[in-house]
Amino acid sequence: MDQVKEFNEYRAKMNEVLLGKNNKVINRLFNLDTNTYAEGALPVRTKEMLGLVASMVLRCDDCIKYHLGKCHDEGISTEEMYEIFAVANIVGGTIVIPHTRRAAEYWEALKAQ
Repeated sequence: MDQVKEFNEYRAKMNEVLLGKNNKVINRLFNLDTNTYAEGALPVRTKEMLGLVASMVLRCDDCIKYHLGKCHDEGISTEEMYEIFAVANIVGGTIVIPHTRRAAEYWEALKAQ
């Protein structure tokens, strides 16, 4: 199965499970996350790039894929993406390199769609 489709389907399915339990804290956390990335003083495009760098530095592959998808939706170019990767590697250090490899692979899959 296509890795982008597989990731998005799994994420949607499990978010439905999590949110369906109606846990007040989890639901509020998801709401805060949604509202954090909404248009504001910073455009969505900028917020998604920031989210991607933070996710890479924190080494969360699921978060990286999510923000790569959002950056793709926001029209980030490959040239811009590699500058984002560079910032994440400078901030996070060489431990981020394996995550950058997987991010580059996923970016290529997004671009191929």
